Amino acid sequence: MAHAEVIHARGHEHVQSTHGSTFEVTSDDWLTPAGDCILAIEADRTPADFSEAFVEAAQSHDAEITATLSTGDHSHTITGRGHPDLTYEGDRSAVGRTSDYVDDRTIMVGADGAAADVDRELVDALADGAALTVELRVVVDD
Repeated sequence: MAHAEVIHARGHEHVQSTHGSTFEVTSDDWLTPAGDCILAIEADRTPADFSEAFVEAAQSHDAEITATLSTGDHSHTITGRGHPDLTYEGDRSAVGRTSDYVDDRTIMVGADGAAADVDRELVDALADGAALTVELRVVVDD
C-alpha cells in the first residue's frame, strides 16, 4: 500500500545544498549560509501535519520512502527507508538522513542521497528563489 504527502516551500539565496548526510526543508522564513543541508524555507507543512496512515506505514523496516524534489524545470528523487522509531512529530522541519539517526524531524533513514547529491540545476533554481514541491511517498510491501 502507498501513501503520499506533499510539502510546498521556496528556495532562498543562501541555499547551498552541500551537506553530505542530510537534506532538509524548513518552515522557517529565513536561512543563514550555515544551513548547508536546507533546500527550501517557508514549508507549508511539517511532519507533524502528516496523516496517521502515512506515519504508520513509514514506521516499518520494510517501508520504502521516496522524496521527489521538483521545481518547474528540474526534479530529483531521493530514496530511503522507514524505521519503527520515526514519530513525524517535528513541527518546524523535515529531514532526510543517510544514517539511521532518528529524531522528531526525521522523514527517512538510509537515504541514497543528501543535499550534496541533489541535481545542481535544481539547487541553482532554489538559490534563485524557485518554488519547491516535495512529494513524499511511502510504500510497504504487504
